[in-house]
Amino acid sequence: MRAGTTDHSFDPGILGRAAELGRLDRLLGAVDGGGPQVLVLSGEPGTGKSTLVDWAAEQGRARGLGILRVRGSEGEAGLGLSGVHQLLHPLLPGEGLPAGQREALDRAFGPEAAQYELKLDQLSLCVSVLGLITEAAARRPLLLLVDDAQWLDLGSVDVLAFLARRLEGRPVVLLLAAREDGVPARFDRVFPQITVGPLSRTAAGQLLDAQPDPPRGKARAEILQQAAGNPLALIELPRALARGRAGDMGAGGAGGATLPLTARLENLFAADLPGLPAPTRAALLLVAAAGPARLTDLIRAAPGLDLVSVLDPAERAGLVRVADGAVLLRHPLVRSAVYHAASFHERRQAHLALAAALAEEPDRRAWHLAAAATGQDAEVADALAESAERARGRGGYAAAATALERAAALTPAPELRARRLLTAAQAAMFAGHPQWVSELSGRVGRLTEDPRLRAEASLLGGWALGVTLRHEEALALLLGVAEATAASAPGLALGALSTAATSAYNSGAPHYRAELDRIGALIDSDGDPAARAWVRTVADPVHERPLLARHLADGMAALAQDESLGNLTALGGTTWILDETEQAVRVLGRTMDLLRRAGSAGTNATVTQALALALFESGSWTAAGEAADEAFWMATEAGADNVTVGADILRATLCALQGDPAAARTRAMRAVRGMDPRKSLSLRVRHRHAMGMAAFVAGDHVDAYEQLRATFTRDFRPAPVHYHASLYYLGDLAAAAVRAGRADDARTVVDAVEQDLRPDPSPRLAAVLHRATALLTDTDDAERHFRAALDDSATDCWPFEKALAHLDFGEWLRRRRRSAEARPHLSAALECFERLDARPWTERAAAELRAAGAATAPAAPAGELTPQERQIAELAAQGLTNRDIAARLYLSPRTVGYHLHKVFPKLGITARAQLRDALTQEDQG
Repeated sequence: MRAGTTDHSFDPGILGRAAELGRLDRLLGAVDGGGPQVLVLSGEPGTGKSTLVDWAAEQGRARGLGILRVRGSEGEAGLGLSGVHQLLHPLLPGEGLPAGQREALDRAFGPEAAQYELKLDQLSLCVSVLGLITEAAARRPLLLLVDDAQWLDLGSVDVLAFLARRLEGRPVVLLLAAREDGVPARFDRVFPQITVGPLSRTAAGQLLDAQPDPPRGKARAEILQQAAGNPLALIELPRALARGRAGDMGAGGAGGATLPLTARLENLFAADLPGLPAPTRAALLLVAAAGPARLTDLIRAAPGLDLVSVLDPAERAGLVRVADGAVLLRHPLVRSAVYHAASFHERRQAHLALAAALAEEPDRRAWHLAAAATGQDAEVADALAESAERARGRGGYAAAATALERAAALTPAPELRARRLLTAAQAAMFAGHPQWVSELSGRVGRLTEDPRLRAEASLLGGWALGVTLRHEEALALLLGVAEATAASAPGLALGALSTAATSAYNSGAPHYRAELDRIGALIDSDGDPAARAWVRTVADPVHERPLLARHLADGMAALAQDESLGNLTALGGTTWILDETEQAVRVLGRTMDLLRRAGSAGTNATVTQALALALFESGSWTAAGEAADEAFWMATEAGADNVTVGADILRATLCALQGDPAAARTRAMRAVRGMDPRKSLSLRVRHRHAMGMAAFVAGDHVDAYEQLRATFTRDFRPAPVHYHASLYYLGDLAAAAVRAGRADDARTVVDAVEQDLRPDPSPRLAAVLHRATALLTDTDDAERHFRAALDDSATDCWPFEKALAHLDFGEWLRRRRRSAEARPHLSAALECFERLDARPWTERAAAELRAAGAATAPAAPAGELTPQERQIAELAAQGLTNRDIAARLYLSPRTVGYHLHKVFPKLGITARAQLRDALTQEDQG
């Protein structure tokens, strides 16, 4: 469960456990009184309970607490009082206790304890243990830690329960951890309990990627699926693969691939397997081979077994559950343990029996026949390929890719094998697995000399490289394909060039944009105007706007005739870059509708990030945050690093603009950790902007200026670091410059950019330039620029940028004693900032309005939180994200954000980090 990154403030090495760490933190605080002094942790094996117990021990030592610890042992479960002896050993023999209590302890734990076993008085012993703990705690507060409590002897459990019920008033806290089905009865309902569940999808992906040999491609997705959020499995399964222990991928369609387990995982999830009767193990193997199994299917596959009665020992052992006509294994890892405990012959016989029983279900039958195959088999390969086509028709791209990959392995003819691998790579792209795409497409070239197939495979490989931030390699491959096929296959060439344009934009290097123009001129094709518009726009989005507008119009006309995924994706990006933001939101929203219906998660992540950016710029910040969250977890699961980094930077920017600079800095730094920012200039400048705005909100205007200044070069004639993204930060650069005393330096940047953008910048860029110029102008000529930034109604669709100009102009007017003129501008700014929940600017605009003589609404008094608002505020104070809180309370993240929006002014705070103190003060009040 430990890794290098995290989403909470308690420990940078423990992932996805913000709520649990918050509860442990409060338990440690209760040593001084003021809260429950006992906490029970429960959960499945491998969920990280011991890691949390270790964390509590570290924190306890750091706070000066004495630590007494016991860990239950299966081998000592029959030894009376062995657990309490382990816990108390550092304190024995209890020299300071009264003689009677010392004697009771000596009878229980002394050298001759065995001869007193029948004479022990349980109450005397319990009272003596309590006395020993009380005496030790008088010298130093104590933290009692009990791990693996399910294996403690019953006598120890009785003593610990007696002790736990009598801690009040003593500087002692107790943490007890046990398996979910093994919490001792004495602790099961009496004390506060939290269940340590599976990690979230995002945290699971981060933990997996933090391993020494992180898996890539399909193996990564399979480990995430099979581990089902279990931290130990996420650590152990990559080790098994790294050691060369291959799983059975042939059974993938029959319930998912079964990965090899380490001995540690086998001991946790299948310890009871060897002791089961042979017929029960045979029935379990059928269940494991079948995947999600209907009881009727299993009965048909094993006509000679009374399956229900045969499975009874396994059900009693907790390995399976028979209910509602289905047989369910307790955890995916139980399936792997059962499956790999059998020989290949036994597994093959199970699959053949299931195939015979599923004669009327061709998809499942094909997978079982494939799992039973002993070599290449054209008939089975054809059946799997047909199954893949049916899966694609249902939008099941991952299933189709898996089936086609297995079909290719069973296909004798090399040329057909290559075609099936290529089709598998295309399906894997839509499923959202770039590393898998790279693996599949790379194998095509080794099977065929067909130039068309090799070029299509290279196109897919280039897409995978770009999505994983390897833009230079992607462009070398894609531009080569585009140039080589420009005359012979212009449609393929334009497709390669369109894919290359995405990496060219993210790279930002001028050489690649020049190559887009040069190679585009070689492609003799009038087809695909949407792709043409995208390529031309990426090459130069700020000059020749009339020409670009015609290309966009042609693309939109084509879209009206053919609303294909390719057209939508290309035009969504084109409209966004050309500052047709409202149109971009519509096109990208429509693209998302199609993608969701098709179930193509990979493209979803890329398009969702683009939609999040467009929503952010259009002033739909709540929707933008939700889209960024969605893009982040999809990209994290898929290994789409470009989106993972970009979505996290946008979330950091939102944190800064909504008044949480500390969280913004943490998130922004985490986003770029481990990447080379020189290879993606778009992400580099967006990261600088997020860091700059965090510093600006925190009041560190010098750092804010330096961060924003880094979005432009330090040349004699400054230029944008990224030819497009940097331009939109000029207004923020100028605002920081004025406060940092760097106006002269900023003026050189603005002047250079203004000259380069002539004669026809977009209305949005023109407004940004006017605002920057006004802020940096010392004369009354600033008024002309402020009015120019505000007068064009076309800029209304960028509300935050327009509100900033209103605020700056209102401040400028008020300082010139023109308060009556200032008030409308300040009011317009305040209304927008309040709607966006841009708290730092809300406070600034409200203060300016008061200074201009206008009345503003007073803050709502504290203490008016509704029960639901308080519940949400308390969870947020523990470090949970809106998505975590939503999952806990069965709400949507949007609803959680709405309630927090009301909580902040009620408590008189502006940052999430202030919640805990504000709630404490309210309680004391």
